[in-house]
Amino acid sequence: MSTAAIPGAPLPVRTPGSRARGRHRRPERPEIPAGSPALLLAVPAAAGPESRSVVEELLSIVRSEQNGVLTAAGYLPTGGTDGQHADSRHTGGTTAERTVAELLTEAAGAGLPTPVVVPLVPGPHGFLPELHALAAEYGAQVTDTLGPHPLLAEAVHVRLSEAGLARADRARLFAIATAADGVVLTTVGGQPAADAAGITGMLLAARLAVPVVAAALDIPGSVAEAVAHLKEMGAQNPALAPLVIGPEADAELLAAAAEESGCPSAAPLGAYQAVGQLVASTYLAALPAVAPDFGADEAEDADGTDLRGNGRHAAQ
Repeated sequence: MSTAAIPGAPLPVRTPGSRARGRHRRPERPEIPAGSPALLLAVPAAAGPESRSVVEELLSIVRSEQNGVLTAAGYLPTGGTDGQHADSRHTGGTTAERTVAELLTEAAGAGLPTPVVVPLVPGPHGFLPELHALAAEYGAQVTDTLGPHPLLAEAVHVRLSEAGLARADRARLFAIATAADGVVLTTVGGQPAADAAGITGMLLAARLAVPVVAAALDIPGSVAEAVAHLKEMGAQNPALAPLVIGPEADAELLAAAAEESGCPSAAPLGAYQAVGQLVASTYLAALPAVAPDFGADEAEDADGTDLRGNGRHAAQ
């Protein structure tokens, strides 16, 4: 019986809830402490209108996910010229449109902590050797690529459903006349990228309950071969699903693949919410971890670690 049901008993007093204990507690969002390095998003493209819109939106998602993190975007076009990314204007209060090299140089010259470099690609890509070589000159850490990861499979699934090529979720059992019965997961970065995409493809196949085959847009005949393979497996309506965020792939490659294969295609992932979350979690995983201040009984179950970095300021 509660005290409120006892005559003369004082009214119940609401007390602040304590942090849930145990393995099934609700995870808490780790805070970015003072002294953490900035997140430098390395974009494998020139700073143009299309790449800029995707990058700015992703950085906005990162900042909303992790309040306090300082972000910057550096462009690293493959085979580009200096004139392609010379624009230094600020857009909407975000970072200037400069290269990774320029931002790392500014941070080093100002004595600021070296940013953590996160490459904006879902897997292996031709710009990564150049990025690693550049970062090594400044002693900067380059994180792993964003995939393979279940969040990327989720993002591809959503883009397919938006194009009418897949059900939005498996609970909605209504029929879609244009639904694909096989998917070619297209990416860029040659065979290594296609191999890595195959892992995300398995996750996507589990979500869609249809066969998924990975192919590289930048390998001639790769997409056509994948489509033929799906048809041999019995697929009558295969579709293309780009495992491409956007800036890392030439839009003409995507259009040509759809035209040559005769298959409908979903849109690139773009600034999907889960991609921004993945950028944030990749950055957090690269920070030095310190055990959180839990009780002794929770020490062995410290999932939400308190992260510590080496500096707070980013090259602006």
